[in-house]
Amino acid sequence: MNKLTTNQVMAIVRDMADVIISNEVYFCELDSVAGDGDFGMSVAKGFKVLLNEWDDLSTDSIGDFLKDSGMLITEYCGGASGPIWGSAFRAAGKNAKGKEEVSLGEFADLMEAAVAGIQKRGKAELGDKTLLDALIPTTVALREAAGNSSDFLTAFDLGAKAARDGAEKTKTMVAKKGRASYVGERSLEHPDAGAMALGIIFTEVSKALKEK
Repeated sequence: MNKLTTNQVMAIVRDMADVIISNEVYFCELDSVAGDGDFGMSVAKGFKVLLNEWDDLSTDSIGDFLKDSGMLITEYCGGASGPIWGSAFRAAGKNAKGKEEVSLGEFADLMEAAVAGIQKRGKAELGDKTLLDALIPTTVALREAAGNSSDFLTAFDLGAKAARDGAEKTKTMVAKKGRASYVGERSLEHPDAGAMALGIIFTEVSKALKEK
């Protein structure tokens, strides 16, 4: 698989939504150690609305679909998750504007745009113990896979492993952003909930892509 079409990107986002909703309680448990314990509920809330509104989302291009998704996620995900996750989708959509298919290199482009969108909104960096500690390594892995002329299945495998490894590393970090930053060193030995969520999401999406 060397290209992703609009329909395939939509399928990936739908699988992503299913993973988030099915792990709502677990993601809340992860967040309860250093956060408010509502992360899973907040993110799942927005993605439930996304699935309910699915048939009304634009299918004209990858960019239009991601932009529409980002608007709903921003509005309906609770807490800080809406602005952060919504910014990622909208930035990725802007990058993929007018495209009905993307190569692996172009997919890495839109993922890098998503990272930039989150950083612009939340001002976080690698090592701050946030979801970026999983997302940035994933994006780097995708870019390297594109440079090695890998196909999407291989690239997603590598990206998922990078996300899991990045999430594990957050156990050694003291949170510098968000609610978890208030507890200081008490966040040590516990992973960031957002980073762990991305590790699980990318792993399950990678599995689903192989099955299709």
